Amino acid sequence: MASNQNIPKPVKFAFGGISGMGATVVVQPLDLLKNRMQLSGEGGAARAHRTVFHAGISVFKTEGFSGLYKGLSAGLARQIMYTTTRVGIYTTLFEKFSGPDGKPPGFFTKAGCALTAGGIGSFIGTPAEISLIRMTADGSLPPEKRRNYKNVFNAFSRITKEEGLFTLWRGCGPTVSRAMVVNIAQLVTYSSAKEELLASGYFKDNIFCHFASSMISGLVTTLASMPVDICKTRIQNMKVVNGVPEYKGAVDVFLKTVRNEGVFSLWKGFTPYYARLGPHTVIMFLLLEQLNTSYVKAFVK
Repeated sequence: MASNQNIPKPVKFAFGGISGMGATVVVQPLDLLKNRMQLSGEGGAARAHRTVFHAGISVFKTEGFSGLYKGLSAGLARQIMYTTTRVGIYTTLFEKFSGPDGKPPGFFTKAGCALTAGGIGSFIGTPAEISLIRMTADGSLPPEKRRNYKNVFNAFSRITKEEGLFTLWRGCGPTVSRAMVVNIAQLVTYSSAKEELLASGYFKDNIFCHFASSMISGLVTTLASMPVDICKTRIQNMKVVNGVPEYKGAVDVFLKTVRNEGVFSLWKGFTPYYARLGPHTVIMFLLLEQLNTSYVKAFVK
């Protein structure tokens, strides 16, 4: 990342959140399509969407252009709660364990930093996560089954009132597990890819290097995290009927999904997931690098 040893910790946390929010505004439609595809064909039912293009056209026809941005308030809240925390903690730990000469920490130390940052950030961000899943999935439900949350604050309020406070942390286990996988894959592979690209002599520490590192990071993260992500999505979107939940837990989701839909269904929605995560990773890290660089130039003597 940028030479930011002297950037105050509150600024690092703020830059993490700002960069995540900027990326979310761009990729929110892809996040919605990813969630719709992961929920399509649930329980062995006929798939509502054959491809990401079919899903996009269907949403546009039935819900209009604004339908692609349903859940944006929850997406932004998630970045404030989750990305602010994870990026801030990761960059702080990364610098703490770097050598006196600025030499970056080893792979396993970086992985430990990522696990810590992801676990804490995802726990804090779970209420926004469950709101995002439900708001983006709502349009695919029959009108009588829709929750119709007005915004993320309305979602927080109604979930607490109708289902209890702790429902805001439903699916916290797979959410934290996914975040740990994502953080190891995303943050560690970004740092490692950037180091290798710079060491090759073909790249300089500029936007092109940041872009290439981000795309590599996005691909690895997508492949590693999708099976956990689909479990998280289905648990957080499920309804409890007469006190009986659709799923008993993440393992139950995993087994039922593989049994009813096949093992490759764990990567259902790969295209919109990578199309979302790739650009989100690129935009987030580009913004973060530029914010750090600008701050150093302006305020660090």
